[in-house]
Amino acid sequence: TAAWQLILLWGVVVGAGTGAMAGVLAATVANRWFVARRGLVVGALTAASATGQLVFLPLLANLTVESGWRWASVAVAAGALLVAPLVLAFLHESPAVAGLTPYGASPGTPVAPPAKPANPVGTALRTLRDASRTGAFWLLAGSFAICGASTNGLVGTHLIPAAHDHGIPGTTAAGLLALVGLFDIAGTVGSGWLTDRVDPRRLLLWYYGLRGVALLVLTPALADGGIGLVGFVVIYGLDWVATVPPTVALCTEVYGRERGPIVFGWVFASHQVGAAVAATAAGAVRTALGDYLVAFLAA
Repeated sequence: TAAWQLILLWGVVVGAGTGAMAGVLAATVANRWFVARRGLVVGALTAASATGQLVFLPLLANLTVESGWRWASVAVAAGALLVAPLVLAFLHESPAVAGLTPYGASPGTPVAPPAKPANPVGTALRTLRDASRTGAFWLLAGSFAICGASTNGLVGTHLIPAAHDHGIPGTTAAGLLALVGLFDIAGTVGSGWLTDRVDPRRLLLWYYGLRGVALLVLTPALADGGIGLVGFVVIYGLDWVATVPPTVALCTEVYGRERGPIVFGWVFASHQVGAAVAATAAGAVRTALGDYLVAFLAA
């Protein structure tokens, strides 16, 4: 039953195609439904957002070219609305609601349903207040801001116009982003598997290091348009949101099973802030200097 919940939620996130949903829901589902293999579960659910990118991005690019961006926006909204009935009909709040124990727990382990706070907003704010007093929170939030800046903010937003600057058609560049999503499925699921076995801090060290190396060579790879660009897509795809499982694991390790997902929600907010800053700053750099080189090097 836990596996079915995982599969259903995976489909929901694919349909919605939202990384934020994948990350926060993955943390909550993994902590409530799984004692064993939590990292793998988080990796699988996070990879669902990449699957949505792989499936829908080329279709949306063609729809934009053929019919205009408004119809592409309508298609995205319709996809998100279609998953709502699945959530209401099939997804359970916790194992206790279904009369089960979490996967990997000892048989007969009593499991109480998660307490519903009287004031969820107040709970979230109190968690932020307490977590922000610890150094671990700022390390996690700061690194995840860099993650958002270098993925959604920079490459996700500006790879297509950067490719256009080098004579690569927009639909081809959209295909490259879809390939990033393809490799991200393998990378994120693999990262979840590794998170169950390797110190998450060591994994983050490698992930951010490889991402930095890839960005150093992006401009010459775009100019060449050959095997170097394919290599960038492979490396960046494997690394795209591979950071999520070890970051979720660290949030749970430091702040506990109940507060960990809430802390990760705030950490993910820093991801979005980093993405917004990078998207704006890279556009300003392109306008002022005529290309993205400085933006890529800064990232």
